[in-house]
Amino acid sequence: MDQQLSNGEDYKYIWATSIGSGSGIEVLPDIYCHTIQIVNIVLVGHPNTKDFVLIDAGMPYSAKKILAVVEERFGANARPKAIILTHGHFDHVGAVIDLVKHWEVPVYAHELELPFLTGLSSYPDPDTSVEGGMVSKMSSIFPTDPIQLGDHIKSLPPDGSVPFLQEFKWIHTPGHSPGHVSFFRQKDKALLVGDAFVTVKQEYLYKVLTQEQEISGPPRYLTTDWEAALESVIKLEALQPSVAITGHGLPMEKELLADSLKKLVDDFERIAVPDYGEFVDKDRD
Repeated sequence: MDQQLSNGEDYKYIWATSIGSGSGIEVLPDIYCHTIQIVNIVLVGHPNTKDFVLIDAGMPYSAKKILAVVEERFGANARPKAIILTHGHFDHVGAVIDLVKHWEVPVYAHELELPFLTGLSSYPDPDTSVEGGMVSKMSSIFPTDPIQLGDHIKSLPPDGSVPFLQEFKWIHTPGHSPGHVSFFRQKDKALLVGDAFVTVKQEYLYKVLTQEQEISGPPRYLTTDWEAALESVIKLEALQPSVAITGHGLPMEKELLADSLKKLVDDFERIAVPDYGEFVDKDRD
């Protein structure tokens, strides 16, 4: 079975990092966010139990770090019930092949992401011309080739349920990628956002390095549908989340989150949408 598993031909270590790399935050008693270089992974489940899942899989060549984080929180030889992906960009599936080989667990993603996870389709090349800072300019080095998860990858259930997370529902939040999803728990209004919006200006190297917190739209250099991205943010703001764990940046909660999300929805064009770039609508008003 493992012979089917492979990373893309452009798989490589990406040197980018941040001041938060290697640190973690217990956002809620059963939700732990840990930063791997410039991206967050999320562990959902109470510590020292066997009933937990991993949301997203970090940067390329980060499997050893993720294994160490998991075992520190859940005990020696712990393994999740599943890996569940918000989407398949390189910084969210970087270690997934190695982790699946080690754990032999299923991986779940939206059906529209499956071509990128089964060797069928590459993502569009990052837009180095997009308005933004140094990270946008260097984004041509980011991997876009599909990975091959073989029969380990499964579609998320069409009814919105999340395998092994009974209290969560998945929400289709496209724009950054076709099958991007976020996860929401009604009882405490916890939102796992992925890259539908983030809390750091991911295009700017200084802000990535320092993790200066501010709400922003999805990372510009890989976002291909800005109209869909706005609709996704509107959908998430309507949930009135109490806390949001994003794919990039620090978690945000309470009044700061509510005020920031409303600001993002009301002023999405200025805050999120670049003034120019390959995927920007040239005919917008």
